[in-house]
Amino acid sequence: MTQNIILTGFMGTGKSTVGRFLAEQLHYTFCDLDSVIVQKEGQSINSIFASQGEGYFREVESAMLRAVLQQSSQVVSTGGGAVITKENRDLMKNAGVVINLVASPETILQRLHADEERPLLRESKNLPQIQNLLQQRELFYAEANIRIDTDGKNVEDVARDILNFLERGA
Repeated sequence: MTQNIILTGFMGTGKSTVGRFLAEQLHYTFCDLDSVIVQKEGQSINSIFASQGEGYFREVESAMLRAVLQQSSQVVSTGGGAVITKENRDLMKNAGVVINLVASPETILQRLHADEERPLLRESKNLPQIQNLLQQRELFYAEANIRIDTDGKNVEDVARDILNFLERGA
């Protein structure tokens, strides 16, 4: 298997943590799309949102996703909102297997509670806001090849679920 494995999902579902571990298991390269954006722009995601706005960030995100997906044999962790544009969803589908990591709003809130690097939840990390964003993105996340629940699972369990899916001929 040399195609890419692309992880989508809401912030706090474990994309980066699981992605790093999965890449090690498969001897793939790991790529965190948000980290690529931060490196290219020379500022944090929060700073980009504050100074340039979400629209600018989404344009940069699409351009970086397009560039990253030119490579193969990598696990790519996308930002939570990367699925918003159809162009991005199509790019991901054409570049590999898209795996959507999911967690309950309550679990997400717990995981994000102390994290200050989450731009869309910066002001109020509350359950209704998380539920609203999840609902807005639900149809986009559902386009993945498979959805894997991360609630109550450790990194190894989630990676095992993904590997089992891939072995069945994803």
